[in-house]
Amino acid sequence: MPDFVRICSQFELPGTGEAREFTAGGRAFCVANLNGTISVLDGACPHEGGPLGEGSIEEDRVVCPWHGYAFDLRTGVSEQDSELKADVLAATVVEASCA
Repeated sequence: MPDFVRICSQFELPGTGEAREFTAGGRAFCVANLNGTISVLDGACPHEGGPLGEGSIEEDRVVCPWHGYAFDLRTGVSEQDSELKADVLAATVVEASCA
């Protein structure tokens, strides 16, 4: 079973069609919302280290704001270079509860 790290609260999640950058444990993460499905990728673009969490969502990809490289939110594969792949991490959204 993977070790999960809390990245953000449910209320901080990006809106549909948006990506947002979060830092947890000294590491940057790109959290993206594609039609209500949350994806988490390594926050650094494998092309040249750009901030993927500051990128845009186009179709099913996050686009790096530095050079426009696009990465599939499910597989991490780059549209421009199949040799480049962003790390896609397991994501779990835990429903908030009020006590």
